[in-house]
Amino acid sequence: MDTDRFDAPPFAPSEYIVRLARTRWERAGHFALRRAVFCHEQRVFATDDRDATDDVAIPIVAACCVAGLPEQVVGAVRIHESEPGLWHGSRLAVHADHRRLGRIGGELIRMAVCTAHGLGATRFLAQVQAQNVPFFRRLHWRSLNEITLHGLPHHVMEADLAHYLPHGCEQTWLLRPQRAARRRA
Repeated sequence: MDTDRFDAPPFAPSEYIVRLARTRWERAGHFALRRAVFCHEQRVFATDDRDATDDVAIPIVAACCVAGLPEQVVGAVRIHESEPGLWHGSRLAVHADHRRLGRIGGELIRMAVCTAHGLGATRFLAQVQAQNVPFFRRLHWRSLNEITLHGLPHHVMEADLAHYLPHGCEQTWLLRPQRAARRRA
């Protein structure tokens, strides 16, 4: 019997939420996802990617929802202020099974910059892996210079705050999956 015909497509949640991590399980999921991406998948860090910035950073998550309730953290980023008005985003990660939806990373970035802008950011910077620079440019970021970080090429990039309306810390965004349309040859 040909069982390939009966293989179901991978589970795709009907919606995602993006917000500042509010609960213990969201924070745990935030760190677990970062560890999965930066330690196990990319091997940037040996066993854990946590550092002193986590002591002052605000974690932001994207979680897939089941029956309208957040169920699993599938996206993470953190923001922090290093000096008055100067904010940074770092450790952007999206679960491999949810990257094809295309919007999660962009919405995490938007939530990060809009939140920092609402908290008084006059500049927002990030150290972006070189392969992700075109993605950030499409989101109204510019490269300031190239650096090597953890042995990998990165760009120090700055967000154009004019494209990121400030908002408060209680924002929650709801995303509906939009699979990319198939290209025809």
